[in-house]
Amino acid sequence: MTGTTAVPATSASRTPGQIWQRVRGVLLAVLVLVVGGVAFAAFRTGGQHGRLDPRSPDPQGSRAVAELIRGHGISVDVATTLAEATAAAGPDTTLLVAGPNMLTPHQQRRLGPAAAESGGRTVLVAAGRTSVARLSPSVRAEAPGPVAERSPDCALPAARAAGTADMGGVHYSTGADGAVACYPDAGHGTLLVLPERHTGDTVFLGSPDIFRNDRLDKRGNASLALQLLGSRPHLVWYLPSLDDPSAAGTGSGNPDNSDGEAGGEGSFFSLIPPGWLWGTLQLAVATVLAAVWRARRLGPLVTERLPVAVRASESTEGRARLYRKANARDRAAATLRAATRTRISPLLGVSSRDADSPDVLLPAAAARLSTPGGDLGALLFGAAPADDAALVLLTDQLDALEREVRTS
Repeated sequence: MTGTTAVPATSASRTPGQIWQRVRGVLLAVLVLVVGGVAFAAFRTGGQHGRLDPRSPDPQGSRAVAELIRGHGISVDVATTLAEATAAAGPDTTLLVAGPNMLTPHQQRRLGPAAAESGGRTVLVAAGRTSVARLSPSVRAEAPGPVAERSPDCALPAARAAGTADMGGVHYSTGADGAVACYPDAGHGTLLVLPERHTGDTVFLGSPDIFRNDRLDKRGNASLALQLLGSRPHLVWYLPSLDDPSAAGTGSGNPDNSDGEAGGEGSFFSLIPPGWLWGTLQLAVATVLAAVWRARRLGPLVTERLPVAVRASESTEGRARLYRKANARDRAAATLRAATRTRISPLLGVSSRDADSPDVLLPAAAARLSTPGGDLGALLFGAAPADDAALVLLTDQLDALEREVRTS
């Protein structure tokens, strides 16, 4: 045989319609999930702003403490840029920085002196090691600890009046004169008040829990939050944002950033809500378990006795129905021809390994029979039948050929 011919697509190849029928369910499910997610996000956008946001009623928001402070005649404004925060700082203002670690080193170096010179109070919530080093070099931030009910154990009037509170997180220490450390854990304060020049002070709070909506009514949290944030008639709540123009300063490539992060200790994963991280982890575990469950079992194959005996005729009939359902006339014809060649090859003196070779089988059959070689080639190695009638005719011709071989 010379040359090669392209193999045509068989009837077992999936048509576009069959592919669509198989994937349309999955595509519909994905579409429902996407539309549902977008609708859910749009529905919740109006009332959800994020962690420590004084406009947010969510459990981790701070709307409750903002309303509490307003109820005592103190104005509360939200600032989202460094320029707004520094411009509002003054002797009659408390500046709350909700995310010091999200600021770039450039922003931190600008905020620190501006807050110290303002003469007001600056509250830094959960500021980490590198953030503290830039915002207030005289203070050291230690490794964080758990948040728990703690006693003040200090002489600060606000802490003594509040009593026990949910404190913890980052630990702070300093050698500056006049500093007061409260709510100690492992020998370090989780609340540090550092006096500044011009009658101002800076408050380092190791954890934001006392400002959260779901923690405000616990123990002395509300009292401590009110006294820390209500010492001045005006409160500016600074929520650092990623679209602040000042974030494009020299901080992103600053060599002083020993942590190698443009925004201090804050990382990309710290911006993701904990629920999404846990959900992704659970999905990954479920995927691994599903892969293990569906994977091929290791080890050699083991024969097992069938629960019932199935007659060969029933197996043949079932296989034929499957071929008919798939319109696999080419597969059926190939199976019938291969079986016929296997049965007649020993009768023609051809070895089993040459049963599928036209160059060996056809001359032996032509010498034994009166059928021309061309007709035998089309019968034993021809093309697939065009319809069911041609397949039935091929079956009859193969049976007749086998009978002739056996009786010749």
